[in-house]
Amino acid sequence: MTLLILTAALLVLATLGYRMGQRRALTIRGTLGDKQRLAALPHQHGLYVALWCGLPAGLILLCWLIGEPVIVQLLVVGALPPESQALPSSQLGLVLDEVRRIAAGSGIDSNSGLRSAAERYNALRRVSDLAVVAVVLAAAAVGLMYGRGLITRELRARDGVEKVVKFAIITAASVAILATIGIVLSLLFETLRFFEQVSPWAFLTGLEWSPQTAIREDQVGSSGAFGAIPVFAGTAMITVIAMVVAVPIGLMAAIYTAEYASPRARAVIKPLLEVLAGIPTVVYGFFAALTVGPSLRLIGESVGLDVSSESALAAGLVMGIMIIPFVSSLSDDVINAVPRALREGAYALGSTHSETIVRVVLPAALHGIVGAVLLAVSRAIGETMIVVMAAGLAANLSANPLEAVTTVTVQIATLLVGDQEFDSAKTLAAFALGMVLFLVTLGLNMIALSVVKRYREAYE
Repeated sequence: MTLLILTAALLVLATLGYRMGQRRALTIRGTLGDKQRLAALPHQHGLYVALWCGLPAGLILLCWLIGEPVIVQLLVVGALPPESQALPSSQLGLVLDEVRRIAAGSGIDSNSGLRSAAERYNALRRVSDLAVVAVVLAAAAVGLMYGRGLITRELRARDGVEKVVKFAIITAASVAILATIGIVLSLLFETLRFFEQVSPWAFLTGLEWSPQTAIREDQVGSSGAFGAIPVFAGTAMITVIAMVVAVPIGLMAAIYTAEYASPRARAVIKPLLEVLAGIPTVVYGFFAALTVGPSLRLIGESVGLDVSSESALAAGLVMGIMIIPFVSSLSDDVINAVPRALREGAYALGSTHSETIVRVVLPAALHGIVGAVLLAVSRAIGETMIVVMAAGLAANLSANPLEAVTTVTVQIATLLVGDQEFDSAKTLAAFALGMVLFLVTLGLNMIALSVVKRYREAYE
């Protein structure tokens, strides 16, 4: 509640600062002669004052959000009984969680030491909330008045505002880069821990996947099989089936809507195709499990084939339908971006409409089409719900699409659920699967970039 109130108050004060800065600039401009002008526009002066009001106070609030829990926790630990302070960090964390629950009124306060710690916790939180409200609002008010006082005819408010905006853009771009680096490093470290327990050769070349390890040494099944070939084979099979469905249909739909359809037909067909992208994947999973899977089984029985109720074919077909909008929408945009002059030049040389599309438009749009297909492949590889509901969890090494298989993402979700210890081989196997999947996706990206670089046609 304190954070919400402070955020709203800062927004109100920043808006007030914008109005005050703008009005101050207009007043100064009114006192100048016709031949003198301000160094910046009035609204830029308003933004300048709003930034002086909001940025220092926002930084103080951010520091409070980061440091307040740590400081309060250290003070609360000092109020715990001596035997609780001597506990290991993991058990001490459980004690602090119980203190927070007691402070919130949902815990059991039979222990007088924990009850006194909870009272101290509530008292510290109240003091902290009052202090941060006073400091943040005071900083905002001081920044508002200081920024307003800086406004003069010579002030280049635009430069200051643009510096702040540039810094914000650079920060936003850096977040994506740092997030990628963090993901890769987290996968790498946990994968190395896994390979300390399981041989990389056995993981990458093993033909049996059964990661069910025991929690205690005296339980049956204390060691599992971590051969990942069946998991990757199932992922590849379902992805190929999905691409066989999505790429031809999506590309032909894009060519029709971009080159053949009338404006009225395009206005109807394109939104209908894009509706498929908005359907939740769990709905596709229900459709695959309740409609497509049983239908394929009945069709197979009618022709003498043994089709599993959970098959790779059912999951791949439904996944391909789900991915069609990714291919069609992006390809349509790329085809429409091809310059009209190229088409007219081909017509002038005697090419037919179809010849122009095949020999001029599609080569010019190749880089975008490859990007759309690559996005579709990544979407297929990362899909989980459809495979869980339509293809099952069985890690079967088979090239028969009529049998049940599983994928990497399904196994990752399965391995990270339950009471297994986080440092066990079963749990760490999820990170190893994710690392290999990341490397495979990176390889596909590099191949796609090389294909685009070699065959892309550039035009002035």
